[in-house]
Amino acid sequence: MVRTGAFGELLRGYRHAAELTIEDLASASGVSVRAIGDMERGRSRGPQRRTVAALADALGLGPVERRALEDAARAGRPRAPASSAGGCEPPRGVGDFTGRAAELARLKHLTAEAAGDGPAVVATVSGGPGMGKTALIVHAAELFADRFPDGCLFIDLRGMDATPVAAGAALTRLLRAFGVAEARIPKDEEERAGFYRSALRDRRSLILLDNALDEAQVRPLLPGGGRSLVLITSRRSLAGLEGVHQVPLAGMPVEDSVAMLRRILGGERGGAGDLDSVAGLCGHLPLAMRIAGNRLLSRPGWTAGQLAGRLADEERRLDLLAAGDLHVAAAFALSYRHLSGRAAELFRRLALVPGPDFGVAIGAVLAGVTPDEAEDALEELVELGLLQAPYLARYRLHDLVRLFARARLTEEEPEDARRRVLRRMNSWLLDVTTVAGRWFEPEYGEPPAGFDGLVSLGTREEARAWLEGESANWLAALRSAAKEGEHARVVEVTGALHWFSDLVVHWDDWVELFELSSGAARALGDRHAEIVHLNYLAWALCACQGRFQDSVDRAMRAYELAVEEGDLREQGWALQYAGLALRRIPGSLEAAADHTREAIARFEAAEEWDGRRQAMSAYGDVLRFLGRPREALAQHRALLEELRDPAYRGGPFLRRTTLALVLARLGADHAALGEWRAAADSLRESIPLLRTQGGPLWVGDRSHDLGVALRELGEAEAARKAFEEALACYAAIGDERAESVRAEIAALDGGSQAERPGVRASGPGPKVRQAGTANEGTDASR
Repeated sequence: MVRTGAFGELLRGYRHAAELTIEDLASASGVSVRAIGDMERGRSRGPQRRTVAALADALGLGPVERRALEDAARAGRPRAPASSAGGCEPPRGVGDFTGRAAELARLKHLTAEAAGDGPAVVATVSGGPGMGKTALIVHAAELFADRFPDGCLFIDLRGMDATPVAAGAALTRLLRAFGVAEARIPKDEEERAGFYRSALRDRRSLILLDNALDEAQVRPLLPGGGRSLVLITSRRSLAGLEGVHQVPLAGMPVEDSVAMLRRILGGERGGAGDLDSVAGLCGHLPLAMRIAGNRLLSRPGWTAGQLAGRLADEERRLDLLAAGDLHVAAAFALSYRHLSGRAAELFRRLALVPGPDFGVAIGAVLAGVTPDEAEDALEELVELGLLQAPYLARYRLHDLVRLFARARLTEEEPEDARRRVLRRMNSWLLDVTTVAGRWFEPEYGEPPAGFDGLVSLGTREEARAWLEGESANWLAALRSAAKEGEHARVVEVTGALHWFSDLVVHWDDWVELFELSSGAARALGDRHAEIVHLNYLAWALCACQGRFQDSVDRAMRAYELAVEEGDLREQGWALQYAGLALRRIPGSLEAAADHTREAIARFEAAEEWDGRRQAMSAYGDVLRFLGRPREALAQHRALLEELRDPAYRGGPFLRRTTLALVLARLGADHAALGEWRAAADSLRESIPLLRTQGGPLWVGDRSHDLGVALRELGEAEAARKAFEEALACYAAIGDERAESVRAEIAALDGGSQAERPGVRASGPGPKVRQAGTANEGTDASR
């Protein structure tokens, strides 16, 4: 009889047809009673193929029925595109969380305190490795979620990694999670921290900062006021933080340890004495007990007494189980020694992954198998408690498990084999990074024919998702390539990313990457590449970190080298970048104008028409900033005529993009002159182009400016429609300016003149050939 439907329904039907109880099927298949019960109740919808095969064998299914069961299991497994970034959402909580009643009561009290009118409440949950710090705060977040209407955000600060998450990067992630648009996030870290505190002041949020290194890392992430609660976990007490509640964790009491094991096992698998022995051999650490409990679940024939005996036999020095980390290693070793050969090999090699988490494809590369085979091995590791799966299609090793895996790798695989696997992973990461990065270059686009990088990169969206999701891993691979002297590789990969950097300007890593690539080019003796990458570095210093004088210095170094080489094109870019940084330095607008004029001249001499147009557009902005809007208007009009000339020299993509931006800037010029009809006409013409060349932020800004111009013309209904489009754009990306636009619409309805922002001083734009406009977002040039 062939059945269809969900996996649990099929399994129950086949079991009934075979006249087997759950206990009978568990005994015949080796799959635990609890696991089978979870499957039939729909709590586990997509077991791995090895489990399905064992069940099918025990049920005596024929080929057709077996295939139906396999298809149902496959359909129940969650799949994700190339890579899911994970964002700031909390990981899944532990369903059988046990104990910690006193600590939870304390956190509940702090939750109530946070609802008052005092300052925001901050608490640190501290304790040694494996104490269950993360599990506690995640469980608390689930219990008290309804008290935080603005949601719960989670960040792993990776305090025990070689390169912990920088406070500035954490602030950027939190602000993005708040819905703040990229262009609104301050580049300066202190300003970013102030913006974060301001954004949090009006929210009622729960912020979980996991795995903190020290006080300096978390201090910028603390709120100044409001009704939010911040919970921090760290192996250190973080006693240097002022006004912070301390919630230290020690080993679990004996009764809680036994209760935890009983809940994991879901039944009577041994007496209290045996469970007490297992808990003691695990050091009463939740992490170690969970691994030991999972081991028992996977072996229905074992008792707790037998597990305790095995733990004792394998360690053989029980006195060491009470100190240090060896009690954890004993539990790890017991699970590790029951892994299949493929899963054990992959587990060891996962110690080579540099980032905090990874996707299935990295596992496949490390093991040299297909993604499906890697997924089976990864799920086996999850099942035995050696690997976490905090997000969809993402995996993570706990700090202690990573150390254990590293020890096993060192002991069981020779050094040359380890180096070979590491090189294979890094090479794959850099190959895929190059292909994904080139999606954003007009002359490249989709992957070359025959590309098989184990991940889908068929669209720009998939490419961006992979680059963001695996950023910690490919960044580490690039750093390794630089350290190993693979200079040509560093230049190639970083060059492929320079257009992608436009989309994620607030990544603090761009400065480091372009420092590596310019240094690599210098080491190669490739003067042209050194000049190009110094110019990229000048952009990153200006646009990403707001280090304007450093940006000028690098740009002028590139200029000097370009003069020595007689490279007029790169001289133009260097002067252009210097001008873009100079206009952000107080008192340097005239210098910015001089450099930008010189850039135009160099581009003309080099017949670099795209660069010349970018410099002309930037020069028009500088003129307007200098209070010379009539000259700015003339500059932008001349550029507009050139863009519309049938004899235009350049590519269609940059032509459309530059045309959209110049029309928007003409609108700003006319607005500065009070020529509202002309401003409205230019903005109306720019918006349809921006819809295809830009994003909702670009369209939102120009629609807002159009609304202002129409309001000044007295065309209230048309102004309202423009403001409504701006509002829709801002709301779609969570930009906080949505509120100010709502106020402007309300003012139109009520005739209020209380708050009437004008047209913004400069339109947005990509940096066109690596920051031709210094990544001018809506705020970049104001």
